[in-house]
Amino acid sequence: MTGKSGTRRRPTSAVRGVVLAAALAMSAGGCGGITSPADDGRVSVVTTTGILADLARHVGGDLVDVESLVPEGGDPHSHEPSLRDIRDVVYADAAFSNYLMLEEQNLIRALDANLPAGVPNVSLAERAVRYAAEIIPLVENVNLDTIWLGLRVRGTGEELGATRSSEVRLKATGLEGPGELVGYLTETFGEPAVFFDSSDGFDAGDGYEDDTALLPPDAHTHMSWAFTEPGVYRLQMAAEAVPTPQSRPVPLGRSVITFAVGVDPHSVPGMAGAAVLHSGHADVTVDLDGAASGADRADGADGGLYLYADPEGGGAARQEVHAASETVIEVPNKAVTEVPGDPRFRMLGRAGDDIHQLPQAVLGRHVHGEIDPHLWQNVRNAMAYVKIIRDVLIDIDPEHAADYRANASSYLSELEELDRYVTETIAGIPESRRHLVTTHDAFGYLGEAYDVSIAGFVTPNPATEPSLAERRRLGETIANLSVPAVFLEPNLRSRSSTLVQVAEEQGVEVCTIYGDAFDEEVTDYVEMMRANADSLRDCLG
Repeated sequence: MTGKSGTRRRPTSAVRGVVLAAALAMSAGGCGGITSPADDGRVSVVTTTGILADLARHVGGDLVDVESLVPEGGDPHSHEPSLRDIRDVVYADAAFSNYLMLEEQNLIRALDANLPAGVPNVSLAERAVRYAAEIIPLVENVNLDTIWLGLRVRGTGEELGATRSSEVRLKATGLEGPGELVGYLTETFGEPAVFFDSSDGFDAGDGYEDDTALLPPDAHTHMSWAFTEPGVYRLQMAAEAVPTPQSRPVPLGRSVITFAVGVDPHSVPGMAGAAVLHSGHADVTVDLDGAASGADRADGADGGLYLYADPEGGGAARQEVHAASETVIEVPNKAVTEVPGDPRFRMLGRAGDDIHQLPQAVLGRHVHGEIDPHLWQNVRNAMAYVKIIRDVLIDIDPEHAADYRANASSYLSELEELDRYVTETIAGIPESRRHLVTTHDAFGYLGEAYDVSIAGFVTPNPATEPSLAERRRLGETIANLSVPAVFLEPNLRSRSSTLVQVAEEQGVEVCTIYGDAFDEEVTDYVEMMRANADSLRDCLG
């Protein structure tokens, strides 16, 4: 599917619904080569990721057939469901997702829409607290010379009948300014997904479909904002909720977002005394639950959207709320960069042209909530997952309860030993050298559980050559912390040439670390966590 400037776009909600319905029909009817899986008497389990599938196989043993919807080496943040995935869901006896916004929302929606009624549909990260799993907020501690601006939906929308499969639409409906504005996201393997593009106008006739970002409830997404000319831009935005595919959209409000691009943000006409956001993190935010915050009241009848900011990048304790109509977002001249030569980015202009850009700061498609979803990087949390999987399998197959208990007990003992191994191995690294520099904010639990400092994430835009200033900052981070190595996930290595080059210039190693997925060398969870501990010890110690 193509859209503006030939760039690939996300399927619309209507198209997604047709795809899911067609997939379900094909699965049930066996047409088009999509047939029901052979019934060999085993319990059929689907998981969203390979890591969860590995845990389920250890508990289920030979009694359970486990299929992972995200293929080996795939990225759960961006995997779109296939017809085969839908078939596996339709015939499943139980489904396990991580959730907390880890998986691509279309995958969650496909799971929820096609799992038969009464079949357990378990969000492991959310249920893991029953077994004392430790959860931590997602603190994205990244240093940029500019503000890091994303989109956010606050609240669950429970009173509207919303669920985790619901969607909120944030729409760009108009723009005043001297040039064009493009809001987009660069996915894990460098593919751009365009949210807003003013170059061909804003079409109210189709509900601004080509200028709409979709988010689930209580979620956030990173993105880049590019401007073709300096000056003041006023972006008109509106938001609406769609609780179910059959629901009429529920208006949530509208506001104007003001950007000062390469000009003095304190001298914007009509904005005297406005708050200026120029550093840290911030999000254009809609309140799904309709709580009457000070920002909503300040915006009056034109409210509904506001700026939710963390100016120092210090986490939830430092959050501020600003009325959209009383706030200016600064896009300074140091944000000037060149349009990349990659033809996929031609929506930004001609290759080599200068643009002002606020980068998305973290590699890959990344929709998430307030809680870090990567719980398994703490082995104790993976043990909680195993206990939940055991309980669910016993509930649906009580005849083999003793087998599931025995399998789980044996595996939990193995994980106890794994936790000791990771703890002792990382403890052998001098504390002054335990700094992790990588490209993906997937290691907060590893840092929290095993006393590793998460020094930062790099490669703001994997398809754009970084500026000399960006390369210098990365080099300074590595030099100032005296880190002997930086770390890359195997499936991201080909898109992280800048980190590799700067590491070579600084004379430090580039080492492997596993986050969301296995590969051909590391094929199970125990191997993965041992490999991470060994890599940290060998490269930092």
